Amino acid sequence: MALKATIFKVRLQVADLDRHHYADYPLTIARHPSETDERMMVRLLAFAHNAGETLEFTRGLSSDEEADLWQLGLSGEIERWIEVGLPAEERLRKACNRAGEVLVYSYGRRTAAVWWQKQASVLARFQNLKVYQLGPDQTESLASQARRNMELNVTIQDGHLWVSTGETSLEVIPEQLQ
Repeated sequence: MALKATIFKVRLQVADLDRHHYADYPLTIARHPSETDERMMVRLLAFAHNAGETLEFTRGLSSDEEADLWQLGLSGEIERWIEVGLPAEERLRKACNRAGEVLVYSYGRRTAAVWWQKQASVLARFQNLKVYQLGPDQTESLASQARRNMELNVTIQDGHLWVSTGETSLEVIPEQLQ
C-alpha cells in the first residue's frame, strides 16, 4: 500500500517591503511521504519570498515535469519556475528553456556547498537562473517550526526574511550565488 501525503494547513501573512506586496494566503500543502519537514518549510519560504496572485505549489516531487512552485502567465506560459533543493543540471537546463525566470533555493548542511561547487561553472551560462543558498542553521530551525496547522508571518526587507510563528521568530538570509 502506497504511503499518502501529509496535509498541512498554513495561514501565511506576507509583508514584502522590498516589492510592496502585502497579502494573506490560506494554503494547503501536501508533504510527499519522502519529503522532510525541512524541505517543505523551504518550499513555504520560497513561496513567501516570491508571493503573488498566480504563484502556486505544483505536484513537486510527484512529477518530473513540474517545478516545486511556479507562476503561470495568462496564456499558460511559465513565467517563474522555482526549485527547492539541489536539482541536476539537466533539470535546470530544461527549466531555463521553458520558463522566463528560474529560481533555485538550495539548502543542506554539507551537501549544498558541494553541489554549488560542482555546478557553478556549468550553470553560469543560464542568464535567467538565480541560485540562492540558505544557511543550514536557519533551515533546520525553520523545520522545527513545522506543524499540521500553522500561522506564519513573513516580513521581507532588504533581502532578509523574518519568519514569525507567534512562538518564535527567525531571520533567514538567502545568499544569492548567481
